[in-house]
Amino acid sequence: MSKKMLISCDEATTICDKNQYGEASFFEKIKLTLHLFLCKHCKTYSQQNNILSKIFGRYLTSCDDQNLKPQEKEELKQKLKEKMHS
Repeated sequence: MSKKMLISCDEATTICDKNQYGEASFFEKIKLTLHLFLCKHCKTYSQQNNILSKIFGRYLTSCDDQNLKPQEKEELKQKLKEKMHS
């Protein structure tokens, strides 16, 4: 396998973060996929990153630079606890 295809965990997390926002190139996505297949730690990071983006994305788009309401805070805490224990 080509050394150009193998990336470090630091590179994988950077590409993972870029991929979350649609900024990763096609070649970066291929390298990330290969790395995630081989590295269980980065695979876990990627899964957690996806969960947090989904959870926080809803609140960030709905609050428009305002504080969360108490009910929203409690709902967010509960979802985080559920996801951390599953």
